[in-house]
Amino acid sequence: MSSKAVPSHNSIDPTRQDTFLPFAALGQLVARQCLATPRHIDFLSRRFRSAEQADLRLCDELARQILVLAGDELPAFFEGYDFICNVMVEEEFFFRRHNAYRLKAVGEAIADFYSNDAYMRPYMRGLLMSQVFWSNHASSMKFYIEEFLPRNRKGYDFLEIGPGHGLLFSRAAFDGRAGSVTGWDLSPASIEECKDALRRLGVNRDYRLEVRNLLDSPANAPQFDAIVLSEVLEHMEEPARALQEVRSLLRPGGRAYINVPVNSPAPDHFFLFRSPEEVLALLESQGLRAERTGFFPATNYSLAAARKHNLTISVCVVATFDD
Repeated sequence: MSSKAVPSHNSIDPTRQDTFLPFAALGQLVARQCLATPRHIDFLSRRFRSAEQADLRLCDELARQILVLAGDELPAFFEGYDFICNVMVEEEFFFRRHNAYRLKAVGEAIADFYSNDAYMRPYMRGLLMSQVFWSNHASSMKFYIEEFLPRNRKGYDFLEIGPGHGLLFSRAAFDGRAGSVTGWDLSPASIEECKDALRRLGVNRDYRLEVRNLLDSPANAPQFDAIVLSEVLEHMEEPARALQEVRSLLRPGGRAYINVPVNSPAPDHFFLFRSPEEVLALLESQGLRAERTGFFPATNYSLAAARKHNLTISVCVVATFDD
């Protein structure tokens, strides 16, 4: 088989599951999304047309997990993906007109977004689908799997701030080299949803999920060897303060995986990072040194085009600090 698992020409038909053989779960997810919402056919066709086999293998694995998590409610997840795409288009229009994010403070997000279950539920379902459908999200996961987890010291104590859908958290929970696995989140409902996701994914080891605010960490808080802060800083009014807390929670020689989208308008994003270099400068200002980096542009764009047109770039960094 060639290095490309799908045709590299315009005849790819994402509505057919056999287009993605031998990646059956990915084929099912893409085909059913396209049949449910045909307006996404062109986007998803371009998304997967030139994808390499290793990337499709990861997407297939993520698709299997999504199928497990969605269960009988899978059609609602297709609706959720369509919903989140509509929301992102609206936010993109505002961003282009005003060169700024719409929201400016956490209180606005709570009032307009987080407290609205009818909005949050389809949004979160759509966000889960984006782990496969948006190449920058899938590439960020690949970076996490390959550059972060296996390079942590044996027996590492793991902490994720905001474990969300549980896909990153479960990777650590399944890692036999992990000593302890802990997650903190502000929302009790999010903690319960994450627990349910871990149960569905088959995590049966001991772990801790706690309702806790990173910014309220006590002076005697435990330290960790591996800390994950994925797509969190853009939701904060003072990301530097959050990084100070991460720095204090990280043991000497420990490593942090930090994923921050730049130029990425969303209904609950209000701290605008404008370039990967701005993210790296902020980390350095808080005593965190970039050990490894990955810059992943918006789906169907090159990194050069994303930089030129101020499009979304997922900035992934493995950071540590010198003793």
